[in-house]
Parts: sequence; structure tokens; C-alpha cells
Amino acid sequence: QVQLVESGGGLVQPGGSLRLSCKASGSINTVNKMAWYRQAPGKQRELVADISSGGDIKDYAASVLGRFAISRDAGKNTVYLEMTKLKPEDTAVYYCNLFVWPQSYWGQGTQVTVSS
Repeated sequence: QVQLVESGGGLVQPGGSLRLSCKASGSINTVNKMAWYRQAPGKQRELVADISSGGDIKDYAASVLGRFAISRDAGKNTVYLEMTKLKPEDTAVYYCNLFVWPQSYWGQGTQVTVSS
């Protein structure tokens, strides 16, 4: 069984920064993709960023490109999301995802609120 635990969410003012972390534990295949998704109230869950198992391939949603950065520490089975220049529209519950074909695992989510 795989477990994902997110941390690092909170309340931040517009223009501020936050760093989310997600640690995976359990039986994890080294060949996997990790990602961050988010879901705002009344909206569908959307992909924010994902990263390949080697950390060399990263993709971002257009809305966060240039402001957010995804990274991973393979030795710690941890993925990070560095968020800068935060906007009110970034407010959402952020979920960590681990994809190992054909299984997809989710964390419990961490709330990020951007407000003055």
C-alpha cells in the first residue's frame, strides 16, 4: 500500500510564497511520475505540475508557468512544489499524486489560501 502525506499549505498574502511537500511511503516502484493537482471550490480538479521519475521532465499548467516549480528528492520519495508570486486565484486544495502504471495514488490534500 502506498501513502502520500502533504504538508506546507496555509494562508499567504498575494505576491507571497509557499512550499508544499509530499512524502510517499510504502511499496513504491522507482519508475513513477509524481504530480500536484489542485481543486478550487466549485471547480474541477486540475493538473498544476508533474515530474518524471528521474526529475528531468517537468510540465506545468499555463496558469502557473514561471511562478511555480516542481522538484523531487528520489532518495526521500518526496516531491515539492515551490509557489511564488501567488495570486488569489491560486486558492485551492492542493493534492499530491503518484502514478505507477496502472495505479494512481492521492494524498489527503492541503489547503492553500491566498488573501489579503
